[in-house]
Amino acid sequence: MDSPSPIFEELQWRGQVHSATEGFAAALARGPLTVYNGFDPTGASLHVGHLIPILGLARLQRAGHTPIALVGGGTGLIGDPSGKTRERQLLSRDVMEANVAQIRVQLAQYLDFEVSSNRAQLRNNLDWLEPLSLLEFMRDTGKHFTVNYMLAKDSVKSRIQSEEGISLTEFVYMPLQAYDFLWLNENANCQAQLGGSDQWGNIVAGVDLIRRKRGSAAYGLVYPLLTTASGAKFGKSEGGAIWLDAELTSPYRFYQYWFNCADEDVVAYLKTFTWLDRAEIHALDQERQDNPGARVAQRTLAREVTRLVHGESELTKAERATQVLFGGDLAEISVTEWSEIGEDVPYSERPAAELQGDGTELVTLLAESGLAQSRGEARRLIRGGGVYLNHRRVTDEGSRIRQSDCLHGQFLLLRVGRRKLHLLRLLPA
Repeated sequence: MDSPSPIFEELQWRGQVHSATEGFAAALARGPLTVYNGFDPTGASLHVGHLIPILGLARLQRAGHTPIALVGGGTGLIGDPSGKTRERQLLSRDVMEANVAQIRVQLAQYLDFEVSSNRAQLRNNLDWLEPLSLLEFMRDTGKHFTVNYMLAKDSVKSRIQSEEGISLTEFVYMPLQAYDFLWLNENANCQAQLGGSDQWGNIVAGVDLIRRKRGSAAYGLVYPLLTTASGAKFGKSEGGAIWLDAELTSPYRFYQYWFNCADEDVVAYLKTFTWLDRAEIHALDQERQDNPGARVAQRTLAREVTRLVHGESELTKAERATQVLFGGDLAEISVTEWSEIGEDVPYSERPAAELQGDGTELVTLLAESGLAQSRGEARRLIRGGGVYLNHRRVTDEGSRIRQSDCLHGQFLLLRVGRRKLHLLRLLPA
């Protein structure tokens, strides 16, 4: 009888096993496997949701298995219907190639491509899909897929029942992804595919194709799709997706996303997105229950994930900005430091002349900065006591802001509630 696989048990403890094909846990226990996860290059950057499969591959690599990160330069030109209510807009070849190159760089940050025994591999399925002829694909692969089989899969069924339906382009995505698995099985000795739970049908199709074509066993595992305790989609904020690229989501905003997660989510996130072990996470969970107001678990989560993605120096900057912007002594911050903080928080510039003389109404600044949707809402926020200027609560709806109110004569920190910030910088005439 096969002994249990420690890495499979760890993935289960971390909440990363939604479903797995029969025999996968035993295969992991018997010896090193080569496993792959696909990454869709329809954007120029990966986002925090991609950390789930990235860390899944990394954990398996640390356990002695060989990871393949497959960038879908070929299937990305087609579009995956899984989890989508309508067909994606197809990207040009040039845009797709640029995205693939950027994602390759990001993946190399988390997986070890240097070790000799089980170094990670980067693959692009355009390398084998582009030379594949339609007739060859239909004859050798398409014949193994009945229409009834494909219609039974949730990713296809839900789209067919939608108002828009599904195009032939997306309908063939499943056999194309299955062909990827077959090609990697034949050419890279890859025995297992990982993915999100919305990929279950596609992964099982690949397992079946390998069994039919090669008569050999292959396996699949899917992670659960995360949502927040409130039911919102994980990885989204008021400003949109949380990206791994610092140019798209600043390290400060990135840090704040994790720090602001709900008590109900933080333990699951610690298990999923950090390398902390069971004892460390148990201790943080106990601290959370004993002293929830201290937010020690959230701060640890923010530190660990920000360090993982952006490095120690960017973590230091994000923590300093957080300390200053949420209660620190603003007068101690130099002009240079304010300029650096401005790179990490919502930020805008205005001519200094606008705040000279009688100045500008505060309600106007709140509305134009996006902290309030209108001047009327800005007045209501002030009446409710939720507006702060340089950490000082403002209670007068008719307040006018002048250059003399600015730190160093050029910086103004607006805050609504506990977390919504906007830094205003005056430009010299």
